[in-house]
Amino acid sequence: MSKIVEVAAAVMLRADGREFLLAQRPPGKVYAGYWEFPGGKVEAGETVRAALIRELQEELGIAVTACTPWLTREFTYPHATVRLNFWRVTAWTGEIGVTAPLEHSAVDWQTTGQTARVAPVLPANAPILKALSLPATMAITTAESDGCRNLLARLEAALNDGLRLIQVRDKLLPATERLSFAEAVCRLAHRHGALVLVNDDADLARRTGADGLHLSSVSLAACRQRPDFTWVGAACHTADDIVRAGELDLDYALLGPVQPTPTHPEAPGLGWHEFTRRIAGNRLPVLALGGLRPESLGTAQEHGAHGIALMRGWQK
Repeated sequence: MSKIVEVAAAVMLRADGREFLLAQRPPGKVYAGYWEFPGGKVEAGETVRAALIRELQEELGIAVTACTPWLTREFTYPHATVRLNFWRVTAWTGEIGVTAPLEHSAVDWQTTGQTARVAPVLPANAPILKALSLPATMAITTAESDGCRNLLARLEAALNDGLRLIQVRDKLLPATERLSFAEAVCRLAHRHGALVLVNDDADLARRTGADGLHLSSVSLAACRQRPDFTWVGAACHTADDIVRAGELDLDYALLGPVQPTPTHPEAPGLGWHEFTRRIAGNRLPVLALGGLRPESLGTAQEHGAHGIALMRGWQK
């Protein structure tokens, strides 16, 4: 087996998260003219974070002031196998290409969630572009306890406030009621451009026009190939679960509970240290779940999460 080359890759995001930077490889390099996330090789004795900061100073002339780990992908090119350690860079000082010569042929800001306006993009980055379009906050429905009508009203308010990712759970609702509720959620969410995933029922997801399927941990363990949906995620409890979700090329994982929850106050949460340990080296976005509030998003991302999933915290 060939040696794996460790690479630090920067997903540079504008303050509102709506745009990210791609850079074009210069003439004379392998894959010259291709677009990529800026970054470079991790040198011996260097941490990924240190390499990221150094590379962005050398390549773009900026000083990183805020960055967090995100996900890791391996890719085999004809010339090398690389492990791409993607970090989100959310703050920096200096202007790109002003305080130091730009080492790329060009740079361009792209819109998150839309097809890249530049081409060709390095093959390893296709899953990253999709992962970037996954909203950072997921709302999980509680119509079983709160009532379908009440939940729809709260969802509409949340969608008006910017919510863009919903998981329809409510597996104990009668089948006809769950179908009607899921259809209503899809109609409402799609008017706002939001994604809807149905928990553990592929037939219901197809019948309602949902965007995808969310697998329970039991279904994940039994799954042998990725279900045929645009978006597929899974509930995970262990590091092995997250590895399994990655092997199936799922789009995200939920990991928790991070903190004790109102429904299970006696159960200790993982805590942020253990959460970070379990997602180390994850190849897909992971959302933290359990006892969180909207204001927990920053803390979750500092510990490597893509975002957060809320069962009641999203409701007003």
